[in-house]
Amino acid sequence: MKTATIPTDREIFFDRDHFIVSKTDLKGRITYVNRAFCKIAGFTEQELIGAPHSIIRHPDMPRAVFKFLWDRVLEGHEVFAYVKNMTKSGDFYWVFAHVTPSCDPAGNFLGFHSNRRAADRRVLSETIIPLYAALLKTESETPNAKQALAASYRQFTETVQSKARSYDELVFSL
Repeated sequence: MKTATIPTDREIFFDRDHFIVSKTDLKGRITYVNRAFCKIAGFTEQELIGAPHSIIRHPDMPRAVFKFLWDRVLEGHEVFAYVKNMTKSGDFYWVFAHVTPSCDPAGNFLGFHSNRRAADRRVLSETIIPLYAALLKTESETPNAKQALAASYRQFTETVQSKARSYDELVFSL
């Protein structure tokens, strides 16, 4: 039986020239990882292939952000998002992720592809970390998980609308 990883307060940094790449099937199971992914996340390729991509999900990530990301990707859109991931040892690292659906020639989804690079520190400190903290606070203060997600998602979309015409406009203006 696998034990849960306990998050640390230790941040891992990686070179802005390195790209983390992964692919998943339709159920989110990892089908491909590059060497950078393994090195930064601290897992072997064998540990990652077949595992759910959530193996690197950090508990500091608001559920509302993942809801938005998956809603958009499942509509066939590409999404750019700031994500806090967790390593095998519980350390964390921030990425700027580009997530796209992988499709066959007829447009049917086959899986998902994600390229990630080091996140801009200024954007993190000025915008993303405070926003995610506010969303997590909303999620933790709402007693029912379904209502917590709805409240946090509403807060997320209201924040985006208050700052830009669309999420894409906001994320690329940061």
